[in-house]
Formats: sequence, C-alpha cells, structure tokens
Amino acid sequence: MYNKVFLIGNLTRDPEMRYTTAGIPVTKFSVAVNRRSKTDEVDFFNIVTWRKLAEICGEYLSKGKKVAIEGRLEIDNYEKDGKQRFWVQIIADDVQILSR
Repeated sequence: MYNKVFLIGNLTRDPEMRYTTAGIPVTKFSVAVNRRSKTDEVDFFNIVTWRKLAEICGEYLSKGKKVAIEGRLEIDNYEKDGKQRFWVQIIADDVQILSR
C-alpha cells in the first residue's frame, strides 16, 4: 500500500506552532490549491508538521506564501452530537518554500 500526497498551493493563514506535553513542536496551517478546470475552483487542505520541520515552518512561513508539500493523507474520526464526523489532514514530510 502507498499513501503519498504532493501539493503546491498558497498558505491561507499564518502557521500555528505549539508544543506537545512532551515538548515536541507541532505546526498546523492550511493551503489553498487551485484545480485545473474551466472554473476557478479551489481545494483547501489542512497541513501538520512535526519536530524540526515544524520549527522551520513556524519561523519562515506566512499567509500567502507558495509552498510545495510532500506527505501522507490521514483521516481521523470522532463522534459529535451522536453523529460520526471525519477530519482529513496532510502530515507533511517535506515542505519547500516556493515564494521569495
């Protein structure tokens, strides 16, 4: 089995960097990716980075920057108000800044 995602898009907000109770840095941000179609459709993806990559993203990324993301798709589920809910995110293994 193979779970690999490649995205190129723009950050929709500044990254949020936090630390786990064990002191491990984690950064979350979202990326807007334009679809190649006749209409101007956009997909939004939630991105999560860990450890040293999280620190780099927290320091150098900001809203509007273009990035290339390589990672894996992760789907979590939880229950709210008796209904099953799903949360999709990309766990990034590599982030390249494409903007100056």
